[in-house]
Amino acid sequence: METLRVGIVGTGSIGMVHLDTYAKIPGYKVTAVCDVRETALAAARAKSGAAGFVDYHDLVAQNDVDVVAVCTPNYLHAPVTIAALNAGKHVFVEKPMAYDVKAAKEMIAARDKSGKLVQIGVCQRFRGDAQVLKSHIENGELGRIYFAKCGYLRRSGIPGMGSWFTTRSQSGGGPILDLGVHALDLTMYLMDNFKPVGVMACKYAEFGPRGLGAGGWGTAVPGGPFDVEDLAAALIKFENGATIFLEVSWAAHVGSGSFYSTLMGDKAGANLDPATIYTDEMGHPVDKKLTVPSVDAYHAEHGHFHDCIVNNKKPMPSVEQGLAVQAVLDGIAESADKGTSVTISL
Repeated sequence: METLRVGIVGTGSIGMVHLDTYAKIPGYKVTAVCDVRETALAAARAKSGAAGFVDYHDLVAQNDVDVVAVCTPNYLHAPVTIAALNAGKHVFVEKPMAYDVKAAKEMIAARDKSGKLVQIGVCQRFRGDAQVLKSHIENGELGRIYFAKCGYLRRSGIPGMGSWFTTRSQSGGGPILDLGVHALDLTMYLMDNFKPVGVMACKYAEFGPRGLGAGGWGTAVPGGPFDVEDLAAALIKFENGATIFLEVSWAAHVGSGSFYSTLMGDKAGANLDPATIYTDEMGHPVDKKLTVPSVDAYHAEHGHFHDCIVNNKKPMPSVEQGLAVQAVLDGIAESADKGTSVTISL
């Protein structure tokens, strides 16, 4: 198997998850790591034995790097991706694709100019239940999917209170961009619908401003800002008339956290977890439980990208699909800010 050499930019929580994942996959070798924080960089170097850099421009210039994994705060996704593409590297960039649509379009232009591949890190697509359900949908079992509900809810899970996560100028938003991107991308993927036309949304910040609802992810910065939402909901309309309802929270008075996607088609409906198809047979309701394999979604997404690079295949998701999701995320933020519905145009 051809070995691809990886440079990881950003060695915080998610960067270390990817570092550990690369170590488990034949065909990858982490040769470089980068972080502006001395402690985080030292930890990554100790674990990987890779060369260390403080400036990502130095990492992308290395001859022994084939793939750059971008695991930075959201506002750096586009600059690092573009620099890597311009240096002739393939790019794996964590979700969300970018800070906003403008940055996402700049990334696509750089991809087109470079001829290299870009894959967005939305690992939920690679879950075993998601892939099994997708195969049943592609077989036409649900028919025309006209409505879906999806969400990612945490009871108490604000990441890095006071850090870039809760600073809008660096993150672009709270759980909308952090969690909503997963639920939204997966549901649009299952529906095979990437033509949004409008959205109506609302958002709230009831916990974070009071210092409540902190979770264990990320590194808190005492006294840091909290100018993002901690809960949001949206109704998204698509060109073919289909609709998605989305709800997300970092902190809320809910019974337990959940990640869900429920689809309704003119032939049958479906639920992600537990993977089930709801239909009728001989006039009677039937719930068909699907057999789901055990899959490490992080492992699967990196294995997929390796195959795409080595065999010149189109990555999943495509950056064009990523742009559509980004447009919805931007639309949700704009609608919630204005208190009115907004049009989405790509």
